[in-house]
Amino acid sequence: MSRGAKPSGVTGYSVVLPPGWRRIPIQQGPSTAVRDIADEVLSRRSLRVSPDQVAPYRVQIERRLSELVKQARASGGVDLYLPVTTVHGTPIPASFIVSQGAPPASEVVDPGQVAGYLAASGDGSAAMVDGSRGARIESTGPAETAPGIHTSSRRVDYVLPVPGHPGRWLIVTFATPGDGDPGGEFAGLLVRLFDSIMLTFRWTTDQAAG
Repeated sequence: MSRGAKPSGVTGYSVVLPPGWRRIPIQQGPSTAVRDIADEVLSRRSLRVSPDQVAPYRVQIERRLSELVKQARASGGVDLYLPVTTVHGTPIPASFIVSQGAPPASEVVDPGQVAGYLAASGDGSAAMVDGSRGARIESTGPAETAPGIHTSSRRVDYVLPVPGHPGRWLIVTFATPGDGDPGGEFAGLLVRLFDSIMLTFRWTTDQAAG
């Protein structure tokens, strides 16, 4: 569960993560989350990592996660989510970032018009997320369209107006290279997993926080 800070009214959001997924708060306190994830990964691999390899392996994990945080922060990211477990010994090549930003056509005051414009794009569709009428945009992009992904990737963006805050938008961006084929079955399976996560998305408010 995570919250992205906002002014009064809507104060943030929450999501329910699948087992093995973790959150790194990008703007505040990422180092603690990075250390905790490194601890978790090392605890699972303790039988396969000799004592003299632990320190270098920790440095490698923390450096890689810190690079992802830096890249996500540069794009306005609030939170970074990624899986830290494996499936049958294979890492899950996926992540998503929650960020604040202005979508295309944001000069249109009415958020419904903006959402409609985005939904009408070639890869877009309308999306209703916890009462917010937004847009879901799916595409396949070249390398480096998301932090840590160096090959072509399948990408899904949910673009949502923040209720009660005209001009404020939350953008949730998922990316996966799949098994090397971003248009393949495995990538599609991971996209469906992300869509399931977005079904749990809820805005948090001052009242709820209290």
